[in-house]
Amino acid sequence: MDLILNSFGTSLNRDNECFVIHSKDGKQRLPTDGITSIHISRGAQITSDAVLLAIEKEIEILFMNKSGEPVGRVWSNKYGSVSTIRKGQLNFTLSKDAIDWIKEVICQKMENQQALMLAMSADNEADKRRVEKSVNMIDDYKIKIKGLSGEVLSDIAPQIRGWEGQASKVYFDTLNLFIPEKYRFSSRSQHPANDIVNALLNYGYGILYGKIEGALIKAGIDPYIGVFHRDDYNRPVLVYDVIELYRVWVDYVVYSLVSQDFINDEFYSVKSDGSYWLEGLGRRIIIQSLNDYLEETIVIKGVSRSRENHILLYTQDLAQQFKKYM
Repeated sequence: MDLILNSFGTSLNRDNECFVIHSKDGKQRLPTDGITSIHISRGAQITSDAVLLAIEKEIEILFMNKSGEPVGRVWSNKYGSVSTIRKGQLNFTLSKDAIDWIKEVICQKMENQQALMLAMSADNEADKRRVEKSVNMIDDYKIKIKGLSGEVLSDIAPQIRGWEGQASKVYFDTLNLFIPEKYRFSSRSQHPANDIVNALLNYGYGILYGKIEGALIKAGIDPYIGVFHRDDYNRPVLVYDVIELYRVWVDYVVYSLVSQDFINDEFYSVKSDGSYWLEGLGRRIIIQSLNDYLEETIVIKGVSRSRENHILLYTQDLAQQFKKYM
């Protein structure tokens, strides 16, 4: 369970072996059992005693920006056999196997996109043909990526980025057909978002960034040593590689919410520059909806776990893969 503190003036304290939340609604005492992470946004506070309790219980603490992305983190020093795994990780990024790995990641992302498009309810022949055409177009991009070869990743990275970007444009243009017309958008916009759907997507991806970064750290992997994303200074670029496998989960949750058509003015605000930002209600809805979805049990490669635990299993397997390059 994630403990979310994103209301202004809320504080988290310690009472023996429990946390205590102080807010405008009063005081709430919480046992540590079942809490896996604490998310703190601007305007909320945490005491040093509460931080130490979280460390003792191996509960990670994330400090979040207004886009839902972690900008700081406190975690237990018990996580992972860091030095052994990181040495192998660095060797892996310089190997030809890194090319095959990132091709597999990007192609899996595209297959996830195809699956979600096919899951949309096409009510007429025109929409069905549009979905079929989009699926076939993404198939073409997958074939092109799988056929690439090079000595180092930089030899083929521009082509991968180009085809990945084209596939994503096809994907979002197609999904736009299946949401209420008033929420449709012309293109993906990141920071800032130019519409409410992009604001929800950005915030959802921010939550997912935090979960993947935490899973990598727990597995002993350095999130700052990336494979495909390698050029951003002082950013957890491996998170941007691994998240491609799981973005579709955020997409599904956001499109499900939008399709229900209950978004109102309390969900967001529009700034003078035309950018959209989620307010308290909007943040609570996307956080709860995404967390509920990640807690659902699914089967991947014959293993039945919650979606969030599948991320943990993947990073653990990745750590074992890196060890082979020592």
